[in-house]
Amino acid sequence: MLNQDRTPIYNALLNYKDNRIVSFDVPGHKQGKGHKALLEAFGAQCLSMDLNSSKPLDNLTHPTSVIYEAEQLMAQAFGAHHAFFMIGGTTSAVQTMIFTCCKQGDKIILPRNVHKSAINALVLCGAVPVYVNPGINSDLGISLGMSVESIKEAILQNPDAKAVFVNNPTYYGVCSNLREIVRIAHEAGMKVLADEAHGTHFYFGSNLPVSAMKAGADMAAVSMHKTGGSLTQSSVLLIGDSMEESQVRQIINLTQTTSGSYLLMASVDIARKNLALHGKDLFAKIMDMSEYARAEVNKIQGLYAFSREIIDGDWVYDFDVTKLSIHTRNTGLAGIEVYDILRDEFGIQIEFGDLGNILAIISVGDRQLEIERLLGALSETSRRFKKDPMGLLVYEYINPIVVMEPQKAFYGNKRAVPINQSAGCISGESVMAYPPGIPILAPGELITDEIMTHIIYSKEKGCVMMGTKDMDMKFIEVMEV
Repeated sequence: MLNQDRTPIYNALLNYKDNRIVSFDVPGHKQGKGHKALLEAFGAQCLSMDLNSSKPLDNLTHPTSVIYEAEQLMAQAFGAHHAFFMIGGTTSAVQTMIFTCCKQGDKIILPRNVHKSAINALVLCGAVPVYVNPGINSDLGISLGMSVESIKEAILQNPDAKAVFVNNPTYYGVCSNLREIVRIAHEAGMKVLADEAHGTHFYFGSNLPVSAMKAGADMAAVSMHKTGGSLTQSSVLLIGDSMEESQVRQIINLTQTTSGSYLLMASVDIARKNLALHGKDLFAKIMDMSEYARAEVNKIQGLYAFSREIIDGDWVYDFDVTKLSIHTRNTGLAGIEVYDILRDEFGIQIEFGDLGNILAIISVGDRQLEIERLLGALSETSRRFKKDPMGLLVYEYINPIVVMEPQKAFYGNKRAVPINQSAGCISGESVMAYPPGIPILAPGELITDEIMTHIIYSKEKGCVMMGTKDMDMKFIEVMEV
């Protein structure tokens, strides 16, 4: 057992600073001495740790000392065979998982409500998606998890698939039956890859859904910065003992920078220590705050903060109660409208709003004072802005019609057409609202009237739409026929 009180990377940075090393390497600001404005903006302590790889500080691409020790501490804390620091965010971790298991032409089974990073990985490596449509809660207008039967059917029809990709949890907090999916996939000789961008706390809290490593998954991408307390863009890639550490590191190094940020790595090192030593108590407090907020929201007219009552043992096998997911449609307001009102009228920034729901992230940095402020703002929003819900679009998920592989479509010959004239064409690019970054349309999918209407409606309601070459999203690139 390793001492989880240690922070090898952070301590190495402190020692480097104490040794008063004269720097004739990069970065060029030389710990802030060469850039007064930078020093005033970020402070001497921060800039003194913005350093380059060297023998005392190790090297992220080939760690042998302090970074490797920090990886071992991370693996132990998360119950993994090994852990890697990912400073390109969980996007890089998700893509590494897919690159490790799939090459051009290989099939991968995955839900269609994946983050754009997974779709982009298919574009880059040429893997072929076998989409499993998630369940739908039509009352809430949200997509759910994958049922065990749908996974069995996908495996039966595609026995040559290399991996099964699972969201654990979804953006809304919905979890699939991960243990059973792992068992079924492993029996079929397939790897299981888990996107745990919003699941850091599963490893440290009690009475929460099962973590990917505990369920026996082969790889998991974890956003330490989202609910674990590290700096933005810092994440962790976990692997089980079925994976070869040296091979995974090789694949990470295909795309990860050779100039690893020690600020990001040290923040993960410090956050891991905090979670390993105090995570159980921290997340118990977060769960209490979330449950309190949920109960109070449900007293506000027109709002519904859903929780474990939506569990059905199938499409919703479990639910992450730290998520404050709130259905807004009965106020007559789309989620994105409530999102904008909270920010513009009350100075409150929540995680995201879609057409029928909002999500407020409650984590280690929140206090009861902020919870009360949010509750007051939601109550005022309902009182002042409530209107007739007639005419609001209900569904958030549309079944895709895949015509060609994402890579073939993305790199194929394309032409631009107005979005309002695109129905019947095959998309050559992605369209998504961000956040959450789940594509409404991916390369190689047929643009139907329903999808076209959904995109136009989302844009009109104020969703931040992205993915197309046209930054104003008036045009979309479609395949030449």
